[in-house]
Amino acid sequence: MAIEIKAPAFPESVADGEVAAWHKQEGESVARDELIVEIETDKVVMEVVAPEDGVLGKIHAQEGETVMSEQLLATLEEGSAASAPSGAAEAASSADAEPAETASAPDDAAALLGPAARQLVEEHKLDIAAISGTGKNGRITKEDVVNYMKSAEDSASQAPKSAPAPAQEETVAPTGERIEKRVPMTRMRAKIAERLLDATQQTAMLTTFNEVNMAPMMALRSKYKEQFEKTHNGTRLGFMGMFVKAACEALKRFPEVNASIDGNDVVYHGYQDIGVAVSTPNGLVVPVLRDADFMSIADIEAAIKDLGLRARDNKLTIEDMTGGTFTVTNGGVFGSLMSTPILNPPQTGILGMHKIQERPMAVDGEVVILPMMYLALSYDHRLIDGKTAVQFLVAIKDLIEDPARILLQL
Repeated sequence: MAIEIKAPAFPESVADGEVAAWHKQEGESVARDELIVEIETDKVVMEVVAPEDGVLGKIHAQEGETVMSEQLLATLEEGSAASAPSGAAEAASSADAEPAETASAPDDAAALLGPAARQLVEEHKLDIAAISGTGKNGRITKEDVVNYMKSAEDSASQAPKSAPAPAQEETVAPTGERIEKRVPMTRMRAKIAERLLDATQQTAMLTTFNEVNMAPMMALRSKYKEQFEKTHNGTRLGFMGMFVKAACEALKRFPEVNASIDGNDVVYHGYQDIGVAVSTPNGLVVPVLRDADFMSIADIEAAIKDLGLRARDNKLTIEDMTGGTFTVTNGGVFGSLMSTPILNPPQTGILGMHKIQERPMAVDGEVVILPMMYLALSYDHRLIDGKTAVQFLVAIKDLIEDPARILLQL
């Protein structure tokens, strides 16, 4: 009996998706809940797993193809590769039994090639015997061939440094040759580019700066970090939790910064859903902390850690990144001393944190060395006046420089 494997049901905010990668090929055995294919949308990468044990049948949507919500991706034959009825499993087995065209590969190695792997081997004229198979019973999958090719490229690029060939045997590239590589943008990167461009063209964005003395916050963290971690089951006390709480308190005082523009209307939000910018290999994503004003600092730190890990592993859902009334981003983790963060529409404000840098400062007529951080608030001038933006940023500065104000809501 064939089981249909379909694309996930996309929410209204996602029109379609793109087949990012097949982790199984036609004729390969799969186990229940094993990852089969990844679908990349404008916001997240969604995983499609096997509903039952069986053999992957015909693939209807190849890598790079655009698919709609609940579109048929492939079929799954129940049973194992050995017991599967006629269909993809037998076709794959008969195809694997044919001798490979690569003259240097023995017959027993060629028999372990899957259809997709065979195509790559024949196209690039690879030595099958040199490729290690990680599939069932030593089967060589497409990923094994791709990894082998990458390793070969890395070895070739490092060889001249470790063991340069004699001068008479060197193959020198023509003088002046400059290599270029052109690759298409991923769907997520293209969407990020589109949104950032829209933000700069469709908002009256300005940025105001201030600096904050981090010494009180650092002293508080140093004093309580071990006790905090023990009390809250391993959750570490960082600066993001404090800044998110300070932002929530400041947003209550200046509701315009927590508002959004919808056409000719201004929508004032009576809650604080704080987006936290997270960098991933696929690009910058902004998962949202719901009702952050009701969360403790420990809850915020634990949630940020969880969101960061899920973002790294492509486990975020559409719901995790939908909404948000204000965003906090920390370029300081990468060493940024000052920057102008870009708005995340329809939000009208974003707070940028930066690197903590020791600098000589004048305090009560004396020069002292203090750990200082530049803060940046980018805001939409269509809604927020300069006075409001400056006062909002000063409020955050006051809360951070005297952390007791956060607890006492002063």
